[in-house]
This record gives sequence, C-alpha cells and structure tokens, in this order.
Amino acid sequence: MRRAPDFISLNGPDNVGKTTHLVRLAERWGGCQPLGAVHEHDPEPWARVASGDYARWWFETSTTVELTEMLLAGHTKRAAARETGRTGLLDRGLPMLLAVSAATCVVKDRLTVGEALKTVMSLAGSRAGAAETSILLIPSHDAERSYAITSAREGRPWTGIYPAYQKTLHEVLLHQAGHGAYTAVVDCEGRSLDDVHDDVRDHLGITHLTDGSPR
Repeated sequence: MRRAPDFISLNGPDNVGKTTHLVRLAERWGGCQPLGAVHEHDPEPWARVASGDYARWWFETSTTVELTEMLLAGHTKRAAARETGRTGLLDRGLPMLLAVSAATCVVKDRLTVGEALKTVMSLAGSRAGAAETSILLIPSHDAERSYAITSAREGRPWTGIYPAYQKTLHEVLLHQAGHGAYTAVVDCEGRSLDDVHDDVRDHLGITHLTDGSPR
C-alpha cells in the first residue's frame, strides 16, 4: 500500500473546480482532513485588510513582501492544524500561493513572470514546510480560452484589473508547471467533472478506497 502523503493540494485559477474536487476527496476518503484556505487559519490580518477596499489593498497599496508574508503565515498555521496520521487537504497549496503573489506582483509592479517568481521565491526562502502532493487543474492550456471558461462560470463580469490578473496567473501557473513545481497537471478542458476527478485520483494513487486509505 502506498503511504498517504502529509498534504494534498489542489491548485488552479478561480472557478476551475478546486473546492468541488476537494469535497469529493473528503467524502470518499476517511483518512483525510480538510484544511481549507490559508485565511481561515490566520483570520485577523485578512479581516483587517478586507474591512476596507480589499481590491485596492491587494492590487495597489499592499507590497509584495506584505502579501507574500501574509500568505506564508496562513500556510504555516494551516499546516500546523493537521492531525497526526491524517492527510491534510489544501485549497491552494504552497506553489499556488507563490503563484498568486507573483501574478499580483506582475500586474502591480510591471515585472516579468520570471522576475516576479524570483522575487517571491526569495521571500519564501526555506519556509516551505512539509512536502505536499500538488495537483494543478488547468481550464485550458490557452490563456485566453482559460480566462473565457473561468470568467463565464463567475456569473458576473470581472472588472478592473482582475481580468489582467487572472490571465497573468494562468501564465505564472504554466511557467511553474514547466519548471516542475507541481506533482501533476490535469487539463480540464472539454472533460466532465467525473473524468477530471478520476484523473486527480489516479495522480494521487487513489485507485479505489476500501478502508479509507489510498492504495
């Protein structure tokens, strides 16, 4: 039997299905512990910045250092909440958090993707913590198509700088994938939810669940 990892993260742009697949894993696998998103484990600073103009803080007034440090602090506290012997399920793991910060840096500070990732990685340093099995879900390998798919699922138009951010995030994610940042990449375009979930489970080595453990 394959040993269950300490952490599994599902990653990808907004509306790609991360939460849906995490819920499915939690329902079918008794050995996991849903840990959610970083802001749930470090709510005070996120509530503070969200009490004002959150979008302006994120894309204008915050610094890359401040945003990255907040994401990493939440990630550390989230990891510490994992119970011994269980696999923590993460909504956006460490690679995705770094991608979010890097994409924000690109649109805010006008850096290239490579420059922004280098900046964010230097801030992260050696604070990666426990290893995670990270799955990247991609709506499409084409950035424009990816944006069209995910924005249509939002139900209302994305405005302001957010469209540019989402397209940049897609570019950052593919850049990371090309450099081996993710355990596996799942292309979701034109595929059913069930097919994508089967792919996720295959990459995790969960071919069937009999006693709550991956085999």
